[in-house]
Amino acid sequence: MINKIFEEISSNSSFYLNLLKEHIVITFTAVIIAVVVGLSIGIFISQKPKIAGYFISVVGIAYTIPSIALLGFLIPLTGIGNTTAIIALTIYALLPIVRSTYVGITNIDPKIIEASRAMGSKESQTLFKIKLPLAFPVIYSSIMNMVTMTIALAGIASFVGAGGLGVAIYRGITTNNDVLILIGSFLIALLALTVDGFLSLLGKVISSHKLKKLANKKMKIALVSLIIIALLSSVLYQRGRNDSIEIASKPTTEGYILAEIVGELIKNGTSLDANITHGIGGGTSNIHPAIVKGDFDMYPEYTGTSWQIVLKKTNPYTNEQFDELEKEYRKQYKLTWKGMFGFNNTYSLGIRKDLADKYNIKTFSDLAKYAGDFIFGAEYDFFEREDGYNALADAYKFQFKKTVDMDNGLKYQALYDKKIDVMTVFTTDGQITNPRIVVLEDDLGFYPKYMAGMVVREEILKKHPELNAVLEKSNGLIDESTMATLNNKVEIEQKNPSDVAKEFLREKGLLEE
Repeated sequence: MINKIFEEISSNSSFYLNLLKEHIVITFTAVIIAVVVGLSIGIFISQKPKIAGYFISVVGIAYTIPSIALLGFLIPLTGIGNTTAIIALTIYALLPIVRSTYVGITNIDPKIIEASRAMGSKESQTLFKIKLPLAFPVIYSSIMNMVTMTIALAGIASFVGAGGLGVAIYRGITTNNDVLILIGSFLIALLALTVDGFLSLLGKVISSHKLKKLANKKMKIALVSLIIIALLSSVLYQRGRNDSIEIASKPTTEGYILAEIVGELIKNGTSLDANITHGIGGGTSNIHPAIVKGDFDMYPEYTGTSWQIVLKKTNPYTNEQFDELEKEYRKQYKLTWKGMFGFNNTYSLGIRKDLADKYNIKTFSDLAKYAGDFIFGAEYDFFEREDGYNALADAYKFQFKKTVDMDNGLKYQALYDKKIDVMTVFTTDGQITNPRIVVLEDDLGFYPKYMAGMVVREEILKKHPELNAVLEKSNGLIDESTMATLNNKVEIEQKNPSDVAKEFLREKGLLEE
């Protein structure tokens, strides 16, 4: 395992360095904003003891909101990307700063404050020369803890398509790659320990009064500088889009590969660059609003999913309805479908082979007879889809012993570990070839065809018409067995999605050696 980790880091060092840089920018933008806002609120409420409790309670309530719930709430307001991640991290970082500032100032001996005023000091002088320096140990200790916490928590940024080391962890979970998970986790821990050590050393220097002047006359300048740095940092994390096509992908192995294939075609066939944001949490539900807003230019999607999730159609999708689907996309969202890859990735159900053999289960209808003895697992959004669990259960009269929500990347391992007995699978999953799982036949034909293609903003095609020819190259490029093979190379052989995409395109003669 150690050799694999070193090999991965050495072969993809630029990838991890870029993630580390993004993690630092996201984290410290949130930290700086939280320090400035938290100090301001803490100083304000220290002068208003009657309302201090209310302020701390409000900030405390926000602190208790689960991170995933907070991100889900923010996405419709601030969209996908770093802005949402930074806002969430700032909210979580506020409470310790507000509380420590308030406690540090209010616990100062009142006689010291009175003496300062008696000597003719103004309130601002008392604040910057007496209160803040005396409260500094409490405030600084809280800042140190908050920074470490924020570095660790910044891993959630990948859920909303932001950068950072969480991308490696989330990609590792999705593609069943322990090496990525370990590297991402190690680098986050290393960053946290390094920053904590630096802040600890800085605190000792300040406490020894070697930087006493900074704690007095230049305190105001320092606070103003923090605000300026925060504003500049908020600009730094924005990705340039002048000559770059923004591509998004869902948090699936297949989504990663398809996005990489299209990205390579764009870079090889045009003068444009392609910036790929992998693994947007929530899939279609979050990517679609983002592409309508203009945060992304294109992403791999499936016709049946769009029919159900985006257009909210209740009738089953068939290939004959593609023209209607595309017409609605153009009319409602100014989006179009390009580059129809040629394969159908529909849902099915997989069951552990030992159970399939024991009960002679080959079809969905066979499964219904014994469902009460089995635990069913599926990705989170499957239980909310129009064509998801409830509709499937009604069609086949499934009544499972228990249902379990889990990340798509963890389903197979949960099945092999006997944590679940039955699960949803996609017909192009790389792991369905594993002999420990049996894919059942949808004997009632419940699931429609989910043809894969690229959803593209019409505006970007008008701006860069050369993209039309590039996207046409992917028409009919991949069939079901080929897609399953590509997925297998990532999930089982542990290859990088980008390398798999390049290798495939070279074999097809679409990418130069």
